Amino acid sequence: MYKHLFIPGPIDVREAVLERMATPMIGHRSKEMTVLQQRISKKIQTLMGTENVIVLYTSSGSGIMESAIRSVTRKKAAVFSVGAFGDRWYEMAVTNRVPADLFQSEPGEPTTPEMVDEVLATGEYDVVTVTHNETSSGIVNPVGAIGEVIKKYPDVLFLVDAVSSLGGDWIPVDEWGIDICITSTQKCIGVPPGMSFASVSERAYQAALQVEYRGFYLDLVKIYEMAKAKAQYPSTPSLSHMYALDYQLEYILHTEGLENRFARHARMAKKVQKWALRHFGLFAKEGYRSNTVTCVQNTRGIDVADLNAKLAPLGFVISDGYGKYKSKTFRISHMGDTQDLLLDELLANIDNILGL
Repeated sequence: MYKHLFIPGPIDVREAVLERMATPMIGHRSKEMTVLQQRISKKIQTLMGTENVIVLYTSSGSGIMESAIRSVTRKKAAVFSVGAFGDRWYEMAVTNRVPADLFQSEPGEPTTPEMVDEVLATGEYDVVTVTHNETSSGIVNPVGAIGEVIKKYPDVLFLVDAVSSLGGDWIPVDEWGIDICITSTQKCIGVPPGMSFASVSERAYQAALQVEYRGFYLDLVKIYEMAKAKAQYPSTPSLSHMYALDYQLEYILHTEGLENRFARHARMAKKVQKWALRHFGLFAKEGYRSNTVTCVQNTRGIDVADLNAKLAPLGFVISDGYGKYKSKTFRISHMGDTQDLLLDELLANIDNILGL
């Protein structure tokens, strides 16, 4: 039976988007390919509020995260974490022999501008990484305010993981001073997993030129230069994803519209948060709660696997907690093209199953 995915990704994909993935292939060095990538890049620039170069990677968002921290860190990276995916950026640095320090917030607490300012005042770091929206904890960080702090340090690059929020929340890249803003297709964008993209500033590119060992397949310099000069990808990209992405970006920008899309995500988030506070609790601190995924404190000690087994015949699935928060929390996503009525049906079914 088909199950609606209320997990933090991948999520449900509209049938019309899936159909675009069956578009016949073209040569990846053809003029048609250049036109397609140029069209996608212009739409992404609008979605991100940026004039920076857009790069595409045939990988999950983790591919660009690893590429970014390896390619642009010349001195040392300050990695700020509010959950498992912030920690992942630090693991990527360590396993690539990139000098880095990890700064973790208390559970449920955000990364604050004051924390970043204190770390950068030491003069030890030339890169800051921040997770805009952490799916393991349901925290959204104040990236705009953090960006204002980083602007005081002109030699420091600002790298942002927006994998689970871009397309569901407004992230004005240029206004916030983000040098590399990363996302992938399978979450708020509403396209199947397998492709990611990022905006890359000229500052980040110039920094990468100073780093000797950037790898081969994930070399940011090579990908940036080819995207800027030829609007193509150094190796063979997933054309099927590009067709679907082009189509879905058109829908996001011009059919639904960004304001409507962001308002719908915020509305659904408030609905789930209100439900969670009535029956359970919320992990993330008030004022820093995600518009795309809600992390619920499992105060009733429910068995999430058992709940999912009972939701499955009804056509739904939610997510258990992640990592050290497994069983202590559970997560309900409300991202992509999910609509209010389907979310209402999910919550009503949970109420009935649990007798709430």
